[in-house]
Amino acid sequence: MTSGAPHLLIDAGNSRVKWAMVEADGTQIAAGALAHGGAGQAQWATEGATQWATQWATQWATQWANLPTPRGAWLSNVAGETVAERIAAMVDAQWPHLPLTTIRAREQQCGVTNSYTTPHALGSDRWAGMIGAYAAFPGEHLLIATFGTATTLEALRADGCFVGGLIAPGWTLMMRSLGEHTAQLPTLDASAARGLLGSAAGTQDVARRGPFFATDTPRSLSAGCTLAQAGLVERTWRDLQDEWQVPVRLVVGGGAADEVASALKVPHTRHDSLVLSGLALIASERASEHGV
Repeated sequence: MTSGAPHLLIDAGNSRVKWAMVEADGTQIAAGALAHGGAGQAQWATEGATQWATQWATQWATQWANLPTPRGAWLSNVAGETVAERIAAMVDAQWPHLPLTTIRAREQQCGVTNSYTTPHALGSDRWAGMIGAYAAFPGEHLLIATFGTATTLEALRADGCFVGGLIAPGWTLMMRSLGEHTAQLPTLDASAARGLLGSAAGTQDVARRGPFFATDTPRSLSAGCTLAQAGLVERTWRDLQDEWQVPVRLVVGGGAADEVASALKVPHTRHDSLVLSGLALIASERASEHGV
């Protein structure tokens, strides 16, 4: 392991784990992802979990098979301790004794200041994502909207101050909750819902200007949840611009970004690797601090 070796970056979310290997200058060597069922830690407690986990580890080993040995691994994990343990085991199996650092939000890092009353309580994915966004859009005021299992919003000033954010049920979680807690509504998964978003009555595009009213229950549900997500973002973006009296760039990403962005009626920029970008910056800063 040398100072010129790359960093391994791992973003463990509630629905999937994304990874990338990058050079010290941020140049990406390889990247990949693997879903873990969307249940996070609970997925590992089901019957057959050992066999399932073995298959999961085998797929990771296949993705990592021909990669160079990194100088270290950097992990953002919001999927629970069991997932963290499995990832650590996989990293060690591929590169024995490789240093693995699990990041946590801090009061200040890589130019970003955390205004949470308890800085460590902020999710590591949100923290790394803001660091990535601050570097990607220097000198700009930002509203970062991430559409994952949860929908999160972060308001980030141009000086790097994170002033606060919002958390709401994600697009898929919102649809699933309706199906599970009502007697007559179907439970739609993301795949089924995506196939319904092209039309309300079979011909109208979800992003069209004007009301969007569906003529059957599945389309009503998928469109309603999509517009609920879009409405939250648009309201927050407008309120933030009114409060700050400056232009604010809306940055969107996450697994449901395609669906929600199709319904947005405000300008927005797509960026799907903010967490990994932030992890790369954190790793680089720490390496510089320790002279490695």
